[in-house]
Amino acid sequence: MTDNIRTLDKIPVTQLKGVGVQLANKLAKLGIQTIQDVLFHLPLRYMDRTRITPIGSVQPNTEVVIEGEIRGCDLVFGRRRSLMCRLQDNTGMITLRFFHFSNAQRQNLKTGSHIRCYGEVKRGSSGLEIYHPEYQFIDQQHPQPLQQHLTAVYPATEGISQQRLRIIAGQALGLMKQHQLTELLPDVLNQSSLTEAIAFIHEPPKTAPVDQLANGDHPAQQRLAFEELLAHHLSLLQLRQNIQQHGAPALSCNKNDETLRMAFLNSLAFKLTDAQQRVSDEIKADLAKPIPMLRLVQGDVGSGKTVVAALAALQAVAVGKQAAIMAPTEILAEQHRNSFQAWLEPLGIQLAWLTGKVKGKARERQLSMIKDGTAQVVVGTHALFQDEVEFNDLALTIIDEQHRFGVHQRLALKEKGKDSNQVPHQLIMTATPIPRTLAMSAYADLDCSIIDELPPGRSPVNTVAIANQRRQEIVERIRAACSNGRQAYWVCTLIEESDVLEAQAAEATTDELHLLLPELEIGLIHGRLKPGEKAATMEAFKKGEIQLLVATTVIEVGVDVPNASLMVIENPERLGLAQLHQLRGRVGRGQEESHCVLLYSTPLSQQSTERLSIMRQTTDGFKIAEMDLKLRGPGEVLGTRQTGDMELRIADLQRDAHLLPTIKTAAETILSEYPLQAAAIICRWLGDSERYGQV
Repeated sequence: MTDNIRTLDKIPVTQLKGVGVQLANKLAKLGIQTIQDVLFHLPLRYMDRTRITPIGSVQPNTEVVIEGEIRGCDLVFGRRRSLMCRLQDNTGMITLRFFHFSNAQRQNLKTGSHIRCYGEVKRGSSGLEIYHPEYQFIDQQHPQPLQQHLTAVYPATEGISQQRLRIIAGQALGLMKQHQLTELLPDVLNQSSLTEAIAFIHEPPKTAPVDQLANGDHPAQQRLAFEELLAHHLSLLQLRQNIQQHGAPALSCNKNDETLRMAFLNSLAFKLTDAQQRVSDEIKADLAKPIPMLRLVQGDVGSGKTVVAALAALQAVAVGKQAAIMAPTEILAEQHRNSFQAWLEPLGIQLAWLTGKVKGKARERQLSMIKDGTAQVVVGTHALFQDEVEFNDLALTIIDEQHRFGVHQRLALKEKGKDSNQVPHQLIMTATPIPRTLAMSAYADLDCSIIDELPPGRSPVNTVAIANQRRQEIVERIRAACSNGRQAYWVCTLIEESDVLEAQAAEATTDELHLLLPELEIGLIHGRLKPGEKAATMEAFKKGEIQLLVATTVIEVGVDVPNASLMVIENPERLGLAQLHQLRGRVGRGQEESHCVLLYSTPLSQQSTERLSIMRQTTDGFKIAEMDLKLRGPGEVLGTRQTGDMELRIADLQRDAHLLPTIKTAAETILSEYPLQAAAIICRWLGDSERYGQV
């Protein structure tokens, strides 16, 4: 390797000593193919092997390096066979315990040998013990030097040990001194040296501030976190640019549009709130432009996003185009269909309905209406972007509860409207408020509008947490509420992601409540019911024929029954804050005071206690979202399908939120003035999976 001009992203990992084809294939599973990839495969945490701790002063639950003489090894037979060695120095004795060991190992660990070992100290049956320590034999005449830097622990895969990863990283750091690690950030951004940050992070000196490293806020870590978040941000902005290059049909407001709009608004039984009006005006202005709208509308549960969506759809219909509304579940799609039918059919607008369950002749009829343009507004689930669906002239896609769909899915719906060089406008809605920090990073490709006002007459829901031992009291509360003409929900939750088990639990609860409340009409709804059965049950509940509805979390979004004023959520500790908030939003939709009972099982973990306490304190979805982010992290808040594409190696959206405003400006500068560097930064951090690429 004499060619000093080669950059590290061009040198294959097989150039490293000891890396053959087999090991290279294993490294490829970790996304490591070049020397640069090795350098950017960053440690998860560190171990301190720079000093020896006297055995007499080791503490439980700490990781230590100790040295001593083996005073005896015994084979012990308990529930599991184990090899136990007693190790002594001049301050005390400790037990090393091995559950997996070979005969050779057993013979080598003989009395009188001196070893140095490393591991985590636990309390065991013989006092303090270290399970499966890493160890090496030492010659007391020629002692082994200790590590001069903290020891990195890397993300690993089957067949590659930590030791092997450390050797590979060490070789790559050696090569970094000879070859070029390209600095991709322009000088104007004035960041510290990348090479120094990488060297520090792989091998922090023993004097490094351990707390700072553990918290991730050391300047070297922050330097890399900045570049990583920048890469994600750039990829989203590039995605936005790529979409907006295509152009979109300008749905400019004409006389027909205004007439239709006014007829619609006059037919409503309520007046738009100021927030709905403001957001609707923002959308109206976007749709009138010849570039694709990319807008996210956030609004707390019950803030009236559907009306805003209907106004947007009317703007497309008024100029002879089609609009499509996609929802993640049949129940939510059905809700939209009912609302849109009630609002739009009296105005002479034809709707089509398409889900996976629409089959045979009925499906053919819907597909034909969509293709020939008879259907001006199409409502459905992800069935809308299947290959057989052809739109006549799709100008607007509205996607509800976006975090339930992968980004690829919403882009796939965009492809349905591609005509020569035009794509449809996109309106994305969510009732899961997204903390500002997350919105800035996960949705950098979207403009954001917030409906931050509830319609008048909505009363806040009173929330209480009650232990399961008081279940009978709750049953009596339901009896009282229903005898006064109100309705109630009983929500069953399960840890297992299993429709079958969830359905069984809901059925068992329904049977129990039938016995306890024989005078009530009780309905049941869960994910395994046929769509027709679900729809019939929901309709009966809406009409008041069912007084108590037992349901799984399928009712989380889109169910609107103003007369329901009491909700019981069983085992709420199993759900995240956002989901609890969504469920609670099913009550408090009418004039009556509403209540939500969190019926928890004891004992509660500290995190669950905290979660339930937050639910009792506030009904503000944005506050709840911020707390959820703190408790659970961005992956869970956004939903796994969204963040499968946002795996962060060193950055942390919560911890590094302070970097985001600078990153936003930096990304715009780089895209406009240094576009080639933008591509290289994205490639370095996101590899071939360039964020969402182009679908």
